[in-house]
Amino acid sequence: MDGYIGRSAEREEFRRLLQKRTASLVTCQGRRRIGKSRFITECAQEADYFLSFMGLPPREDINRQAQLDAFADQLAKQTKAPKVHLDGWPTAFQLLASQIPASGTVVILLDEISWMAIGDADFPGHLKTAWDTLFSKRQRLVVVLCGSVSSWIEQNILNNTGFVGRCSWQFRLGPLTLPDCVQFWGRRGSRISPVEKLRLLAVTGGVPRYLEEINPARTAEQNIADLCFHPSGMLFNEFDSIFHDIFTRRAETYREIVRTLVDGSHSVDQISEELERARGGSLSGSLSELEQAGFITRDIPFDPETGQSRPRDARYRLSDNYLRFYLKYVDPVKSRIAKGLLKNTALEKLPGWDSILGLQLENLVHANLDILLSHIGLDKKLVLNAGPYHQKQTLRRKGCQIDLLIRTRRCLYVFEIKMRPQIGAAVVDEVNEKITRLKLPQGHSVRTGLIYTGELASGIEERDEFDFLVPMEGLMRKA
Repeated sequence: MDGYIGRSAEREEFRRLLQKRTASLVTCQGRRRIGKSRFITECAQEADYFLSFMGLPPREDINRQAQLDAFADQLAKQTKAPKVHLDGWPTAFQLLASQIPASGTVVILLDEISWMAIGDADFPGHLKTAWDTLFSKRQRLVVVLCGSVSSWIEQNILNNTGFVGRCSWQFRLGPLTLPDCVQFWGRRGSRISPVEKLRLLAVTGGVPRYLEEINPARTAEQNIADLCFHPSGMLFNEFDSIFHDIFTRRAETYREIVRTLVDGSHSVDQISEELERARGGSLSGSLSELEQAGFITRDIPFDPETGQSRPRDARYRLSDNYLRFYLKYVDPVKSRIAKGLLKNTALEKLPGWDSILGLQLENLVHANLDILLSHIGLDKKLVLNAGPYHQKQTLRRKGCQIDLLIRTRRCLYVFEIKMRPQIGAAVVDEVNEKITRLKLPQGHSVRTGLIYTGELASGIEERDEFDFLVPMEGLMRKA
């Protein structure tokens, strides 16, 4: 796997499956461009044989026969089987099974499986029958069902009673960790400041396909201008592509939902009110599908005093950095970009950039919680609750917002996250005020931390009030 970046834990798990004597059925989920197909292809290099099939993208005239014809064509190109007319998926799976070598380890990838199933409501049943009667009988075989439409896999595979007990591994690929992201700058990365890297990661997040477009010879601003504010830039047209491919006719509805989260997290009631839609039914289903697709995160708050979760107070956060940047800064001026009028856009001149940058940095921290815990010497097994915290204002208590609150059996950790050129000493008083507003559990200690990028005012370290001063640069280094 030379040249492949990250995913070491997942790669080791896949290697374990390849070492089994029995057959394994695997599901792989994750947002578009997160590297699912590439990951399986890299892992399959350790197998003796690899066969890969991909469904055709949705379009108005697509049907079952078109998907079957594409499957037959892909099978003929990878095996000695002639291209034949397939009359249904049972025949297709039987032909595939007949082409599997009699010995050796084999990986079969059915990629974008929800597309493959277009036009055939019985596809999951045909697949289940093929697994039971054909594929599960073959030793040392790994069949991977992969897709960006996670809701389809959830409904038709993971929550389908016909597949109960059949999946050996269900996994979801998320963004790469910060240390892995840094590797995309290559050998020249050591000469590029952490601040510049973070500015680019604030737009791309840890999405491998976006990071592959980085040109280390160009600044973060130049890279972002090339990718987002140029008519031919990859990230200029990316939004329409991924939303159409995943959500098809519902793309515009889902766009409006995520737009409500651009400037900060919302409860389902706030989203419902803003969209003038009922909070149940289709809205709940849409939020769930956006969450499964990897674009938003449902943060369930907990009571700092008792540690009990409060699902009714859940808030939805736009956790995909690219999506927020696109909706905030690209979509509103898309026609001007198409005319080539904004090729030299500077980040500092974008309206509200500092506050949006803070939200993007928070996403990076939450996505790298394990690295933060290691950095402060806190065993993950001791953590009972962790996440952003919002305390509503009532007649008896004042409201407060904490970027990251961590709870163990004996301690609360209150973290503030800042990304500014200069971070003033007032941040100490801000955090202390938030602590006074919390209802703390009896017998618990409180420790505070500042996760930051920028120059700290002299008074911050001298006052010695933060238990942890964590520069983002530290979270970007390999352990």
